[in-house]
Amino acid sequence: KTLYISGTTDGGTAAAKPGEGPDASATRVMENFKKLVETGGATMDDLVQVTIFCTDLSYYNAFNAVYRSYFKGPLPSRAFIGTSQLLGAAHFEVMGIAVKP
Repeated sequence: KTLYISGTTDGGTAAAKPGEGPDASATRVMENFKKLVETGGATMDDLVQVTIFCTDLSYYNAFNAVYRSYFKGPLPSRAFIGTSQLLGAAHFEVMGIAVKP
C-alpha cells in the first residue's frame, strides 16, 4: 500500500525556457509528479511526505502557490531544500511517499 515516487524534474526534454518564471516550472514539475503518483494507483491526497529540491530559494512562494493547488485535503509533510543545480537544468525536483487506503 506504500508508493515511493522517485524524483522528477521540470527539466529534461521539457527544460525551462530562458526567462521562464518559477510558476511555469513549478506547474510543469507538479504535473510530472502527479502523473507518476496516479500511474502508481494513488492520488495526490494519498501523499504523506514530499521533498522538493530547488535551485533558487527565492522561488519558494511561487512554488508554494502552485503546490497547494494540487491537494484537496490536508497537505503532506514536506521539506523544501535548496541546491546549487539539478539535472537537465531543472529549477525543481520533487519526490514523495504515498500510502494508498
